[in-house]
Amino acid sequence: MDLKIRYEIEFPINSSPQLLYQYISTPSGLSEWFADNVNSRGEFFTFIWNDSEEKARLASKKTGEKVKFKWVDENNKDTEYFFELHILEDELTKDVSLMVVDFAYDEEVTEAKQLWENQVSDLKHLIGSV
Repeated sequence: MDLKIRYEIEFPINSSPQLLYQYISTPSGLSEWFADNVNSRGEFFTFIWNDSEEKARLASKKTGEKVKFKWVDENNKDTEYFFELHILEDELTKDVSLMVVDFAYDEEVTEAKQLWENQVSDLKHLIGSV
């Protein structure tokens, strides 16, 4: 079985880190741009797209900076894969960007990046950062 490979993609976003953090760390924020619906029970988040559901555990967070979700199997055990959303702010220019760390199979990386571009585009429209 092929292993997924890690990739990173960075998106400039005209937003305050505090506002952006609300959209990447809460079920209500994530359901506005990342998935059709997001539910949470404790540290477990369920992401719903059309007829598919994926479950992840909030593995770590640093308020105002980043969140990391580890995908879990049907027994709520961590898999080796995760996605991380990291807010970067340039100290001099105060420019803000969102760094996405994710995994995809080698032949699907381009498509996965395109999907993130579409989702982050939705996020930018939501917060008025077009």
